[in-house]
Amino acid sequence: MTLDPGSAAIVQLAWARRLGLDDDAFGTALASGERIVRADESARTVEFVRLFGSSVLVGPQAIIDAAADIPDADMAQHVTLLTLTREHGGHGLGAAALFFADDLPLQQPAEEMTVSHGNAEAIELEGRCPPDDVNEVGLSDLENRFTIVHEVDGRRMPLACGAYTEWEGLLAHLGVLVDPEWRRRGLGTLAASIAAHEALAAGLTLQWRTDVSNTGSLALARRLGLSAGGIQTSVNLG
Repeated sequence: MTLDPGSAAIVQLAWARRLGLDDDAFGTALASGERIVRADESARTVEFVRLFGSSVLVGPQAIIDAAADIPDADMAQHVTLLTLTREHGGHGLGAAALFFADDLPLQQPAEEMTVSHGNAEAIELEGRCPPDDVNEVGLSDLENRFTIVHEVDGRRMPLACGAYTEWEGLLAHLGVLVDPEWRRRGLGTLAASIAAHEALAAGLTLQWRTDVSNTGSLALARRLGLSAGGIQTSVNLG
């Protein structure tokens, strides 16, 4: 689905505040065509973010200076940031695609489903999933959780959880986790849709962030109807 220009401005405002920039930083950068930079000598992470045609780099001044002549397309590559930060102990993190939406089609379940808002079901679900999936989704950081539970052999089991947390009171940062034994049955799409529509009802714009190599998560974002809006590339220092 197409993102309204006003919603794109909300996304940029939320990211500007999260990155410690002026509220109008992205709009000003789009008009000037220049990259936004913010020097932070105490930063333990270097971040490059590109949103709707504007880009920002936050980190120590030496890294900002070294990146001055590097095109945005190259800066979006994780290997570029790793190379720039090698002498500063750059390591970890990576490149994540960013998707957004201000409206989504409603996903209807094929049968009646029970949805839990409790923590216990989400925690149990995490215990049934690979650690890499658990770490990428980060359900523990997404306080609004909607877990689909199903009775199996007389026991209630969590199958999938869609969740979100608020960013700057403007964005709903979404995540979804599905029991590996119950994947490829549409439960991830359904759980994400439930969380997304709850967030939309709360007046928030939706955000989906996923590693650029996670083909399953990228496909889910597109199935939901989210629009690609940018990329976030980051490395840890020290």
